[in-house]
Amino acid sequence: MTSLKDQLQHKIDFKTKPSGALGRLEEITLQLGMIQNTLSPELKKPTILVFAADHGIADEGVSPYPKEVTWQMAMNFCSGGAAISVFCKQNRIGLKVIDAGVDYDFPAGSPIIDAKIARGSRNMMIEPAMTLKECRQAMKSGAGFVRQEALTGCNTIGFGEMGIGNTSPSSLLMHRFLKLPIKACTGKGAGMEGEKLDHKTTILKAVSEKYDPQTPEETLATFGGLEIAMMVGAILEAKKLDMVILIDGFIATAATLTAIQFDASVRDNCIFCHASEEKGHQLMLNHLNATPVLNLGMRLGEGSGAAVAFPVIQAAATFLNEMASFDEAGVSNKAESTEVQRS
Repeated sequence: MTSLKDQLQHKIDFKTKPSGALGRLEEITLQLGMIQNTLSPELKKPTILVFAADHGIADEGVSPYPKEVTWQMAMNFCSGGAAISVFCKQNRIGLKVIDAGVDYDFPAGSPIIDAKIARGSRNMMIEPAMTLKECRQAMKSGAGFVRQEALTGCNTIGFGEMGIGNTSPSSLLMHRFLKLPIKACTGKGAGMEGEKLDHKTTILKAVSEKYDPQTPEETLATFGGLEIAMMVGAILEAKKLDMVILIDGFIATAATLTAIQFDASVRDNCIFCHASEEKGHQLMLNHLNATPVLNLGMRLGEGSGAAVAFPVIQAAATFLNEMASFDEAGVSNKAESTEVQRS
């Protein structure tokens, strides 16, 4: 019996085009079909969940912005003024903003979903970012939000984040799981350059040397953040539900790398949407053997890269479902022409 993969490849190859002429779109199409176990994949009710939280490590001066920016930007997401807001609106993607652990009390009636576990993670220079209980609670909560979306008919989900200082825990997770030097994993984030970047690198090196977690769960609790842990749980649940998972940039990829430590098959459902300019992202993409959909020099986070890439991913499904085959269009393909010439 012909495998689904072979059937999909045949359907792709016999559209009215030279074989491989749609390039990367053809690879995405094949992946979509395999994720959904069908010859006619559809992207239904695409949604991006943005998890927001503060980070104790920000007290060490690893970001040029004050932590107040976390809650201010979360409000901006909901009022429609942020990049993720306008890109989701443009591309008809659902957007939900979730308070995973912001050090702020959002006003009553705010559209921000309250899932606050703590008022930010702890300062890793002093103690682990989260307790195991907090980490597990965050992962469970993230999974629950994905299940809620799936019940509405959503089968395509992406994740964004907001948290001043959150490139630091992402760098630490990358450093631990890929066993790379801290310096290779640490970038400028929201604008740390020169001596400030050196300071950030020194802080993260000291944090790494302070702890020796043994399991993926312990590592996430020690070095992660509440929004990152929620994202990890969400990614794992999206895989269980056979959803298409849109992965944004550096922080989302660090969360994905972490999720893969729990379940390696997660990788199969992930479409890496863009190549971030943040140092270390390309190293993670290389490790995951991932070719990003876009390379626009973005490094914003928020899920913005996933939202911008979505129309390209949609095009991959559309051409498979709506483009004519050679037989349907009455067009001779290369193989048929060769046979005619031989006869």
